[in-house]
Amino acid sequence: QVQLVESGGGLVQPGGSLRLSCAASVSIFSIYTVSWYRQHPGKQRELVATITSGGVTNYPDSVKGRFTISRDNARNTVYLQMNSLKPEDTAGYYCNAARYSNRGERFEYWGQGTQVTVSS
Repeated sequence: QVQLVESGGGLVQPGGSLRLSCAASVSIFSIYTVSWYRQHPGKQRELVATITSGGVTNYPDSVKGRFTISRDNARNTVYLQMNSLKPEDTAGYYCNAARYSNRGERFEYWGQGTQVTVSS
């Protein structure tokens, strides 16, 4: 069973930075696509960053240029560097690792989440 553990959340002022970490219990990031999602209270989770097993990254327009996802396979850890934070970035942030089998079955794991609060 794979476990994902997020850390690095906290309270930061607008314009500040935080780096979130997602540590896996086993080495999976070389074959799994890893994504960061966030969830505002009462709303659905939204995708904020993705890194494929090949290292290709993708971001929605809402965070492009401010957030950077990266991966350290040796440490089994994926990071989300968040700069120029805004109050609307306040949310619970969740790490997801997913892959598809040759038969199209989706295998995925979620972390427990870490809270990010952007406020003065």
